[in-house]
Amino acid sequence: MGVVGVLLVSGPWLWTKIAAHGHVHGEADAPSADVVIVLGTEVAADRRRPADRLAGRLETAAALVRDGRARVVLVSGDGGGASGDEPTVMTSYLVELGVDPGRVVADPFGLDTYDSCARAREVYGVTRALIVTQSYHLSRAVTLCRGLGVDVDGVAARCAGCPAALLAEKAVRDYFASGKAAWDAASGRPPAVRSPVDPAVRDALALG
Repeated sequence: MGVVGVLLVSGPWLWTKIAAHGHVHGEADAPSADVVIVLGTEVAADRRRPADRLAGRLETAAALVRDGRARVVLVSGDGGGASGDEPTVMTSYLVELGVDPGRVVADPFGLDTYDSCARAREVYGVTRALIVTQSYHLSRAVTLCRGLGVDVDGVAARCAGCPAALLAEKAVRDYFASGKAAWDAASGRPPAVRSPVDPAVRDALALG
């Protein structure tokens, strides 16, 4: 029974690893795509700056834009999150990092990874993208997005200042979150917030 229990818990996690194989990259060997999706997470205590994990994701995305491997950044997070307005903080920080504000599109209803992927496809019309998050989260994000019709390659985000204990805690959390990911993918549920088609990404790409 113990072995069966382990397999039931581990199966979804293994599914994400296998499904994402070949589509997970480091920053240095990231491929190119018109759009890079940055997944939101906690902002700092002042509610105006990104906390370390979010800052690392944004710094990685900004570097991809500077290097010509992406043209538009879709920041997707919770606009009413417990720690603050994630997309607004993300947009502000990207501009500080030198990204043209006309090339940043904010989705305030990316309430979880599945919703971010679904809305990128359904609302913003994204069919090909890079997706940036920390390595412990990357396989799950890639697997969900690809299952929802977005041809993504994942790029592992920086995380300067992130304690090893925190990253270990988040890795354990992500291991168990794979079960929810498998359920969401199997059920094909709609995102929590449905929105009309938004041409913001297309318009940003039209800037040239």
